Amino acid sequence: MKIRFWGVRGSIPSPGPHTQRRGGNTTCIEVRSDAGELIILDAGTGIFPLAQLLLKELPVTAHIFITHTHWDHIHGLPFFTPFFIPGNKVCIHGAYDVVTGQGIEQVMEVQMQYSYFPIREAELRASIDYRTLEIGEAVEVGDATVTGTLLNHPVIDFGYRIDCNGKSVFFTGDHEPWYNIYEPGEDGYAEYQGMVEEKQRQMDVAVGNADVLVMDCSYTAAEYPAKKGWGHSTFDYAVALARRVGAKRLICTHHEPTRSDDEADRVFAEAMERCGLGAAGDPEVLLSHEGLEIVI
Repeated sequence: MKIRFWGVRGSIPSPGPHTQRRGGNTTCIEVRSDAGELIILDAGTGIFPLAQLLLKELPVTAHIFITHTHWDHIHGLPFFTPFFIPGNKVCIHGAYDVVTGQGIEQVMEVQMQYSYFPIREAELRASIDYRTLEIGEAVEVGDATVTGTLLNHPVIDFGYRIDCNGKSVFFTGDHEPWYNIYEPGEDGYAEYQGMVEEKQRQMDVAVGNADVLVMDCSYTAAEYPAKKGWGHSTFDYAVALARRVGAKRLICTHHEPTRSDDEADRVFAEAMERCGLGAAGDPEVLLSHEGLEIVI
């Protein structure tokens, strides 16, 4: 499999001279199976430069897996150029929205209303299908299998595992460590703690032994307490998870949008030193940037 990063920022696009090296686009990851099947993880603004490259490969058949429908993970979708060209086939996969009571089809229906976009969904020329997924449902995409796991975010969020010929990659989308909403000694603490531990166990199983773990690492350990409940992880949590489940490589992504490239490099280096990597069995850890390619 080949993995390429097209967008690595979180929350909002962050263009400018201080983000040129790592990139200012929001989340989008291209995965190619061994047989060349095109799987796209999330549709932040990074999907637009990917779309321009795909124009050299017409006709396009693509499977887009949406982790969740917060803007930074979908706001590039109407600009996915293959939608506008006859002969292309795109299937958009994602979770049922318990708030609206709708499936993943709402992601285009809402964005492409005239109030927000000049072209209606009905005017698109490609063949577009939608598949609303159940938790744990496996989707066959040629020689690859994509399985969604429910993670922790203020909206329904699926992490996706892609397996292909004995190799695997897991992408968390946005994820915050599960935490107990009760204080020790309060009624409900023990029961809730059991739920927290079970949720983490389920995630560990889903990620287990992944060749590549792509993880939301928005915050440092020092920053996290002020951001608790916002739905994002820390470098320390990601490293601990990768170690625990035997992931071979950890890619830290979803960079805090107010951080320059130099600041991102600094907090990453500090976190890696704090985690004391280098022991036998430790994962290789990288900080993502647009254009990063990994072959497994």
